[in-house]
Amino acid sequence: MFSNPLNPNPQSPEVHVAHGPDAYANTLAALKEVDLSPVKGKTVLLKPNVGRMSEFGTGVNTNPQVVAAAIDAFRAAGAEVSIGESPITGVKTLEAFEMAGMTAMANEKNCPLIDFDERPPLDTPIPDGKVIHSLKLCADVPEFDFIVSIPVMKIHMHTGVTLAIKNMKGCLWRRSKVDLHMLPQLPDTTDKSLDIAIGDMATVLLPHFSIIDGSICMEGLGPGAGTPKELNVVLAGSDAFAADAVACRLMGRSATEVPHLRIGAANGCGIIDLDQIKVSPENWMDYASEFMAAPKNLTFEFPNVEVLDKNSCSACQSTLLLFLQRYGDVLPEYIPAGDRLRVAIGKGHDELPEGTLCIGQCTVRQCVGGIFVPGCPPVGSQIFKVLQQSAEKD
Repeated sequence: MFSNPLNPNPQSPEVHVAHGPDAYANTLAALKEVDLSPVKGKTVLLKPNVGRMSEFGTGVNTNPQVVAAAIDAFRAAGAEVSIGESPITGVKTLEAFEMAGMTAMANEKNCPLIDFDERPPLDTPIPDGKVIHSLKLCADVPEFDFIVSIPVMKIHMHTGVTLAIKNMKGCLWRRSKVDLHMLPQLPDTTDKSLDIAIGDMATVLLPHFSIIDGSICMEGLGPGAGTPKELNVVLAGSDAFAADAVACRLMGRSATEVPHLRIGAANGCGIIDLDQIKVSPENWMDYASEFMAAPKNLTFEFPNVEVLDKNSCSACQSTLLLFLQRYGDVLPEYIPAGDRLRVAIGKGHDELPEGTLCIGQCTVRQCVGGIFVPGCPPVGSQIFKVLQQSAEKD
């Protein structure tokens, strides 16, 4: 299915783990264990996770020093290197690179930064897709000889974890990423269509190499509103599924419990059985630390708020949680005594109760008699301002 010169033993892939306080040194140490000679004279695309507006240190985006070490290592092997990304809807790529510290690092390295959203997409068929049969692929991606996925190690509220495989969703053009969240449930399966879609995606969009940034990670309500967690590891491997499986174990999980990894492995895209993976060093499990899972219900901390969520994406969920965390203490002033604030996110609602606070463009058609906050998604201050204005009218 997928010929990869960097993975000469696909039935027994190698994953290398490095630990220490210096993310740049860890990355170089892991990459020194790998034969990168196949990239000589080739073009290499580094695909970090810079999908959100966040500074480094929050656990949201990839550490620029991990990417810097990757630039140096692949250049030393004779490759021409670039960095590219397509962030979540509402975020501009170059602004996200700037805030994340990626621009300053890339300028220092004289490494090109590519906004994947600038060019029209390529419609890419998925011949064996179960829930999706084509992708709007960012046009720059297939022009490279090698693709390197460089995610930050995070919990994800919808997919369990987001690592090297999930990170490739940032190669999908603009808002088409959201389409994977809106798919109907397949009959005769308990797997979410989003997870099946990521498994479908992996059959045509698989990185040649993965470097997983575990320096400052994220637990809890990832991918955007969780808690930073310092682990000080970097993983490197030519089978992205194998790298994700080792990362899962370091996070206190099994890859077989992560649906999109189980599904993708069953599709023949990679190996997640740790017994088949050669992991070095032998004491790599010494670096493991249990990651706190995402809460199943956003209302558990806010008993006077009822969240009506149907087919929302992680961007809206993260925005809502950050709004509640910031303004939760003053919200009772805007809620009638004995009542609750109903907040709706997601595209799947048939109808909503009168007075519902409807957040984001996906709720616009169902917001008759409600309080609509435009945006994809709007920011917390905007949500609060609309709520205040509505209260003043009443």
